[in-house]
Amino acid sequence: MSDEASVIAENRRRYEALKRAGQGHAPRALPGPSPRGGVPLDAGAILHRETLPGGWYWTTALKAGEALRLGLDHGPSSVALVAWSAADPSERLNTADTVKVQWTASLGKGRVLFSDMGRVMLSMIEDSCGAHDALVGGSNASANADRYPGGPHRNTRDNLVLAALKRGLERRDIPACLSFFAPVVVGPEGRFAWNDAGRVTGDFVDLRAEMDLIVALSNCPHPLDPAPDYAPSPVAVTRFRAPPPAADDLCRTATIEAVRGFENTAFAGL
Repeated sequence: MSDEASVIAENRRRYEALKRAGQGHAPRALPGPSPRGGVPLDAGAILHRETLPGGWYWTTALKAGEALRLGLDHGPSSVALVAWSAADPSERLNTADTVKVQWTASLGKGRVLFSDMGRVMLSMIEDSCGAHDALVGGSNASANADRYPGGPHRNTRDNLVLAALKRGLERRDIPACLSFFAPVVVGPEGRFAWNDAGRVTGDFVDLRAEMDLIVALSNCPHPLDPAPDYAPSPVAVTRFRAPPPAADDLCRTATIEAVRGFENTAFAGL
């Protein structure tokens, strides 16, 4: 075994040991993907519908108990998301903690998104593909200029700056984004790759707010998307009232880390 392979193997061994020690009990098994095309929504629960054009951004307030459905109704695209606590925007989405606390970068139905205060901001209550990226981040003007001729083309970084400014925030308030419908995979040697088969038309994800939030979305090609043309499809966005979580709600009970996160969320609201 090469020195590099030995280091990788040792790091994996340490990771698994820490994971077992940190969890202390077996997590609940997560379900398979939601049916592609979306779980039907009660018409009376729908609060707003939006079509997010390719290359553009959108921002909204989202109250606890409401949810966003992001849908690839019009073709493949990637949607970058950032979120802030509406009560105190210095608390924001933390993708690194979302990955570390749950011991996985594979996000899908049953997972939660953490803030930098250890609280749960959003729960993934439905998801058809599981192809979401919490590691790479979004596009910027320089990368787009190198990849796409005939620009300039809109990019995630500048879109999120505009969204933040509209909400009275600044550049320094923008956390690392989470990219939905971005089928990034990590190879055995730790290199990023793109699995284009990981997302198709009809994929969707439902995100339930666990606190009052400000949310910003950007619909631009992911930095690893190999498509040669800048042609993101429109994305369907629906804000709706989510059904109240049951006592055995998967997102709230799947792991001890999620349980602690919801305890932190409830405590801060007292």
